[in-house]
Amino acid sequence: MISIIIPAHNEGQVIARTLKAIIAGATLDEFDIIAVCNGCSDDTADVARSFGSSVRVVETEIASKTHALNIGDAAASAFPRVYVDADVVLTSDAIRQLIHRLERGDVFAVAPTPSVNLTGCSWPVRAFYEIRSLLPSANEGIGGSGVYALSEAGRRRFGNFPALIADDGYVRIQFRLEERETLGSVRSTVFPPKTLRALIATKTRAHQGSFELKDLFPKLWQNRGQSNNRALIRLFRDPRLWFKLVAYCFVTVLARREARKRFRGGTVDWERDDTSRATA
Repeated sequence: MISIIIPAHNEGQVIARTLKAIIAGATLDEFDIIAVCNGCSDDTADVARSFGSSVRVVETEIASKTHALNIGDAAASAFPRVYVDADVVLTSDAIRQLIHRLERGDVFAVAPTPSVNLTGCSWPVRAFYEIRSLLPSANEGIGGSGVYALSEAGRRRFGNFPALIADDGYVRIQFRLEERETLGSVRSTVFPPKTLRALIATKTRAHQGSFELKDLFPKLWQNRGQSNNRALIRLFRDPRLWFKLVAYCFVTVLARREARKRFRGGTVDWERDDTSRATA
């Protein structure tokens, strides 16, 4: 059996989409799906329970993703273990392929390649993600796909999830490049913010999470992966990309500046994007 942990905070609009994709095509007792509803004030838990015995629902009043991940780990008993954000789409076959890769034993963490659904997104958002798709970070699934899977040996790399902004970034830096892999043939569908304002807000939180990891774990930070800087500079050689590059750089500069300000001031705000959930 494969344990699948889904932390969910007020995801009543989208969690059914996530659960349907996982359960469809699954065999009896193939997956142990644990939805950890944390600090919810909506119907997330009720929606998850509507799937009957296919989903175990655990509730906590504490609105914290990392706390929810720890609760899910405590409730789970099987390995490998898959951690899935409640707003992404991942099929049962994709999960099998992730697990099959882990079973070879030469890597300890795997993730799918993110497939970004840009339906309904504004032009700046589409431009941002088109440029991002050309950068090295687009090939890193742990921290972009909303999914990562760990073998039992991989999960032993760390204890409880610490109270951090970026749980996926924390997991990624536990493993050297040769110890983790993003599978190009396996996809998860992610739904980005639809407006420029919402994009800047979510990217601000992402950069703040990176600043936090770099500050707390400077040695592990060396495992983060290739920087985008050189590849970004090379893209400026193509005049056809200039307008889109301006949009990308505008978002990145504003988000990094605000993230640095918050990090230095010790401010932590949960930048939740509701624009991608409203039409789910």
